[in-house]
Amino acid sequence: MRLPTPFLHCSNPSCDSEWEGILPPFLSVCLDHIHNLQLEFEPSRKPSRQAATELLIALADRAPGLRGLSLECHGDKPLFDAGRDILDAVHALCGTASELRHLDLRRLPFTLDDTLVLQVACGCPELRSLFLDNHTLVDSVGPGSVLKLLAACPRLRTLGLHLASLSHAVLDALAEPDRAPFALLALRCASPEDARASPLPDQAWAALHCRHPGLTVELELEPALPAESVMRVLQPAVPVATLRLNLSGDTIGPLRFAACHYATTLRALEVRASASSELDTALEELAALCAGLREIHCFCVVRTSVLDAFRAHCPRLRSYTLKLKREPHPWRPTFVR
Repeated sequence: MRLPTPFLHCSNPSCDSEWEGILPPFLSVCLDHIHNLQLEFEPSRKPSRQAATELLIALADRAPGLRGLSLECHGDKPLFDAGRDILDAVHALCGTASELRHLDLRRLPFTLDDTLVLQVACGCPELRSLFLDNHTLVDSVGPGSVLKLLAACPRLRTLGLHLASLSHAVLDALAEPDRAPFALLALRCASPEDARASPLPDQAWAALHCRHPGLTVELELEPALPAESVMRVLQPAVPVATLRLNLSGDTIGPLRFAACHYATTLRALEVRASASSELDTALEELAALCAGLREIHCFCVVRTSVLDAFRAHCPRLRSYTLKLKREPHPWRPTFVR
């Protein structure tokens, strides 16, 4: 089914709209009243892309009341497409959205860079959450820009980054005594820059968790990360609540590490690996130790004892994907009542 061009959710007023080319008059009137905007478009379709760009540019001239912006691309982007039109429009909007609280760019397939982050730091001092951990193979946001962002946005409490955008200095800045409580750090480790990122000492993670005892960390480890980099990322003091393992190498070691060090914090686990008896054993060991687990999703066939282990040892389990035989994809989770 083809999506509208583009499809937009906005509150105050609420509207769903489809258009080609220029903004329709009724939507132009609405711009002053939009507080939260979720914009979906197809970058490979020129009318959809043009309409999304025009909306963002028009909103930049009337954005003081905008509180939340989320952008989502559907379908594949054209080959070698850097998305400059969309990113320039976002850049312009962030320069005027002084009341912006939430900015989510996770579903943009374009490389984000320091220029955009510095614009957000300069134009959006009230920011509470920012997600830059999108699915690109290049990370062009440096730790220096993140430090400036933290200094300019003291109320920021949720941050999504690629691992290469993080540094010891960033962790220290988040742990400063006058900083507002920090709640969530989402880290995606998927690019060559992530694999080459400097190790983050366990002591820095311990200090950060001590300063913000309510902090949770989401870790997403992708195939680009070699085994030696994986074990540099998985420090014992990281308060990991969500762990997604999609590794090209060893998965057993990271699972056992998580069972040993994240037993009290782990709430959701996703594993993409080849089926094996060793993997089954590691999953059973993790189930026995991680009683607070609420979700387990394993995208390979497991033996019956794995399912039995999670049912027996994880009383708070809400959903799971644990298939005992191969089924047609996509695999759907089972929800626990």
